[in-house]
Amino acid sequence: MQNFQPKAITLALAAAGLFTLNVNAAQQIQQQAIDEDSVEVIEVKGFRASLIKAQSVKQDSTSIIEAITAEDIGKLPDPSIAETITRLPGIAARRINGKASEISIRGLSQDFSATTLNGREQVTLNDNRGVDFSIYPAEIMSGVVVHKSADASLMTQGIAGVVDLQTVKPLAYGEQNIQVGATYEKNTLGNLNPDGDDSGERYNFSYIDQFADDNLGLALSFNHMTSPTQQQKWLAWGDDAWPTTEVDGETNYILGGANPRVRSTLQTRDTVMAVVEFKPTERFHIIADALYIDFEDEQIQRGIETPAAWSGANMQVLETKDGVVSHGIIGNTQSVLHGDYQTEDSALKAFGLNIDYQMTDTLSVNFDASYSQVTRNKWQLETYAGSGRGDGVGAMENIEFWMKDVNEGVEFDSDQDYSDSAIYKLGGPLSWGGGNPLYAASDDQDGFLSIIEIEDELTTLRLDAKQVLEGGFFTQLQFGINYSDREKSKLDTGRYLTLKDYPNMLDVPAGLALSPTSLDFLGMGSMISYDSKGIYSQGYYDEFVSDLTEMSRATNSWSIGEEVITFYTKADFETAISDDIYLSGNMGVQYIKTEQDGLSYIGSTVPYEGDLPIDSYVKRDPVSDSVSYSQTLPSLNTNLNLYDDHYLRFSVAKTISRSRMDRLRPAFEINFNNTVNQDPGEEGFSLDRTPWSAYSGTSKLKPLEAINWDLSYEYYFAADGYISVAGFYKDMPNWQEVVPTAIDFSQYSEYANIGPDETINYNQGYLYEWGKTGNGKIDGVELSATIPGHIIADELDGFGVVASITYLDAKVEVEDKGELRMPGLSDSIFNFTAFYESNGWQIRASMRKRDEYPDSLGYNNAAKVIVGSTLVDAQIGYDFSESGIDSLEGLTVMLQAYNLTDEPFKAYVAENKALVSDYQVYGRSLLLSASYKF
Repeated sequence: MQNFQPKAITLALAAAGLFTLNVNAAQQIQQQAIDEDSVEVIEVKGFRASLIKAQSVKQDSTSIIEAITAEDIGKLPDPSIAETITRLPGIAARRINGKASEISIRGLSQDFSATTLNGREQVTLNDNRGVDFSIYPAEIMSGVVVHKSADASLMTQGIAGVVDLQTVKPLAYGEQNIQVGATYEKNTLGNLNPDGDDSGERYNFSYIDQFADDNLGLALSFNHMTSPTQQQKWLAWGDDAWPTTEVDGETNYILGGANPRVRSTLQTRDTVMAVVEFKPTERFHIIADALYIDFEDEQIQRGIETPAAWSGANMQVLETKDGVVSHGIIGNTQSVLHGDYQTEDSALKAFGLNIDYQMTDTLSVNFDASYSQVTRNKWQLETYAGSGRGDGVGAMENIEFWMKDVNEGVEFDSDQDYSDSAIYKLGGPLSWGGGNPLYAASDDQDGFLSIIEIEDELTTLRLDAKQVLEGGFFTQLQFGINYSDREKSKLDTGRYLTLKDYPNMLDVPAGLALSPTSLDFLGMGSMISYDSKGIYSQGYYDEFVSDLTEMSRATNSWSIGEEVITFYTKADFETAISDDIYLSGNMGVQYIKTEQDGLSYIGSTVPYEGDLPIDSYVKRDPVSDSVSYSQTLPSLNTNLNLYDDHYLRFSVAKTISRSRMDRLRPAFEINFNNTVNQDPGEEGFSLDRTPWSAYSGTSKLKPLEAINWDLSYEYYFAADGYISVAGFYKDMPNWQEVVPTAIDFSQYSEYANIGPDETINYNQGYLYEWGKTGNGKIDGVELSATIPGHIIADELDGFGVVASITYLDAKVEVEDKGELRMPGLSDSIFNFTAFYESNGWQIRASMRKRDEYPDSLGYNNAAKVIVGSTLVDAQIGYDFSESGIDSLEGLTVMLQAYNLTDEPFKAYVAENKALVSDYQVYGRSLLLSASYKF
């Protein structure tokens, strides 16, 4: 059996600089004395080496963390860092378009966690704070640390935790490294759209070197990726409710409408990273780093939207099961054929400068500055086709439908051939229009274009100092100040599209027609296909800006500013309780001062008196608000080292998660029902029957708070093996929900939807605004272990398993709503990896399982529930450095498979698993890669 010595290996790895430790772990390692003659040197590569490094980081931390380290720069094999992070204990991901994107820590969604890059807060692509981890290539990362307990020196806060992405430090790396790699990717569903892609590729290059007697270091990395996703999707109308019908005196849910589709997505990502490190003296150290990511997501989508019970279609019930119409006919209806195209262009820039100066043997100061920016432009085009313009015009359909097994969607059989271009032509087949005043008709909407622009900009400055203390309980005092200035904005605009040949329908132009798209996966045969982007670009449509008639476009446009100053102090302590038991840890406090402001619009739909042929338009005016507040966040972390390899860790801290950006927008959307105003009914006016209501966010909304308690026992029985049992409890006393408040609307009379000769008869109404109400509580138990085969028998050397399971219990008590399920929280999360590495072979299989979880809460306490899933990934590779073939030394080849069991994405509504609202199949992704290290 191999004689591993964890402390020795820990120091050796830290000296090699293959990963970034937190301050406490690094200091502990530096203080360890090692007798080098007693250390048996064993070269371990690949996944096993990563496990050893990550375990040493976890072992030497005074806080409760999880860690990932790369065997080498460019050696994390996953397509994005999101896939890598989700294998850690207590971590789960939500798939978006088939790829892991949003990260959940201990059951709390991304709204409750924070992300940093080299310790600095990150800007985000979406319209909130959650980071899309899929944009970060795994190849540029040297490690990831997930902080599950708080530390006063962490400037970015999150109730769930903080994910710190780390790039390489070239001087600490200590040697030259030149590496290139290439990957070919294939999706097993094939190309679902004739103009889509089902294959992609990745190329990466990295270079690390040291110059000037190892006083100057340079690291460069470039990564290019095109990655396809194919998607067969069943989507029902209505996210939180289905219509009902009476069958034999009993109430049954029935299909309200269907919007099935196939989607071909191609993500293109180009990444450049550079790190320059300069250490002219032992006391002076500078690191400058830069990251640029250019990301494009292109989606081609086609499908057939079919109205059913929601539209008043002639519904015939043939069979019911478990309170649901499981077999029926949608009679005498018309479908809308969609040819949609979407593209998102995003660019992320991040620059950082860190200067460290050792003033004396015991005092050091550090200055850190960073700037990051994201711009994102989303362009979403819908175009329609049908058999005739307007309701009841053209070929009518009869569609038989069957609800499949639980959580598997619906199957159809239509009497129409949707691929017949002699019948189906461009144009709006149903009277869903009326938005384009150039035509002022109910059947004039032949398409729609949505344009969203997001910009996020963040500047941070940090200055702190560390004073080593000698001869007492406290070993170091750290204190400092951090300043951050963030500005995030969103602009939401739209355009109604009407064919220039209106009211005529239009044959698909010959040069833009494509081969039919198959919808056989749900029994609807094939449909006509065409280049929708090309038709729009060639000017076949008239356009009208929808902002004039859609209030939601205005209230969904906003700008949020945050200026935050954080003062902190932290004291590290260490003492010997006995010859074999040591106590260490840290205690500290943050004082945070926040200036928060927001800008959006107030408005309503009012009668229009201009020249355009429209009855009403949106009256809107800018509105802003602001708030200033402060918070004090204490924290304590203790680590009891029992007999060298046993650790008992305890943490208690107050933490915050800043509110979502869309809750901070001070938008004020007023609704005035003139019908109620003119006819209050027999009961008269009251708050239960009023013409007034309004929906609003507020920039005065303060962060959510939590008191976190953590207790963890860890036993490190080998350098590559440990077991851990952890318990945690989070108390969130100021849960945020939409709160109705009765107000007087008389000051908003100019926004009432009334004619010039009409009067307002009642001024009381409800304002629905985000506020703090109710309490959230989470408690959980987390079990994790890494078991190497060599501790069982020498013959099993190279084999091993990594496993974790997290059990969670959570609830939210909300006034007037009672007990609700917490969004994003699964009752259990299970991760398991089995691996074999020996003689050059690298074989690994991973399973990630999570239970179902509610996606979001509706106002009627219903929720869209995401069905639990089990994802299986596998890889097999060979490192020719161990082949004995000199000409192939440095070459590694690898075959990977993601979503090996073709696990679909499923969701249901109203706590009835038969009401499938969303069912998506992605297929498997196969990747063949090769890398060469010079």
